[in-house]
Amino acid sequence: MSDEIWKRNEVESPCVKLCVVHPETRLCTGCYRSIDEIGAWSRMTPEERRSIMAELPSRAGALTKRRGGRSARLKRDSTG
Repeated sequence: MSDEIWKRNEVESPCVKLCVVHPETRLCTGCYRSIDEIGAWSRMTPEERRSIMAELPSRAGALTKRRGGRSARLKRDSTG
């Protein structure tokens, strides 16, 4: 059996096992891939994967941080 299978030059998955999809952007909050990209990852060419990997850092800003949840909303509502 050949060792080639263990020495393949493939692009690894950016998955960090923090799989939560942001409801507005539809991006995973862990790896920043879209649902479609996650589903198709195993069928993508190395070039397609590299292209997506290059975009991922710029997607982090698209995910808005929580604004305090229910308690912050109640506070805003009572002051407005």
